[in-house]
Amino acid sequence: MPTAPEPTTPPTTVVFDLGEVLVPSAGLERRLAGVFAVPEPVLREAYWRHRARHDLGDPPDRYWTAVCADLGLAPERARMDAAERVDVTFWSTLPPSSSMLIADLARARVRLAVLSNAPRGLASAVRAAAWSSPFDRLLFSADVGAAKPSQDIFRRADVEFGTAPEQVLFFDDRVDNVRAASAHGWDAHRWEGAARAVRVLRERGVLG
Repeated sequence: MPTAPEPTTPPTTVVFDLGEVLVPSAGLERRLAGVFAVPEPVLREAYWRHRARHDLGDPPDRYWTAVCADLGLAPERARMDAAERVDVTFWSTLPPSSSMLIADLARARVRLAVLSNAPRGLASAVRAAAWSSPFDRLLFSADVGAAKPSQDIFRRADVEFGTAPEQVLFFDDRVDNVRAASAHGWDAHRWEGAARAVRVLRERGVLG
């Protein structure tokens, strides 16, 4: 995978994706399948088919109505509201490994940011969560109407974060996003777990 040239000075800002980086997805589809009373593989296909538009700002009602249509279900208010609660709560709750990593970085006074493809409801929940308080900036696709791997969102992120590209160290789980961030000039790495991230942070001089 092509990467940006290794920086000669430590980055000033460490940026994390949310889903599958700070928050792994294991268990989400099972819970949502329970809400809709459908098999998990059927739920998975419907859930992800419409997600990109939701991440760009489509409101929850439109998103869950489309999911219900794919599942052959009526868009019942109680069921859609329950699905939205499960979805937002799941993606805005950090597991212990991520909480420990963020705490270590906060103690080291590392400047932190999030850049995630995420809908408005989730963005609001993350901003309200106690764990996000060490983050200097939180930027979501629904905020700006652009999503990774578009170059637009990386340019917007630099403006929002007040960074030059060479000042950013970035972790994302998707290869296409890592490649796009590298092309923009960020020091981008595919997420392989918190332990691997700590090694990268030490190699880059962010952590001692």
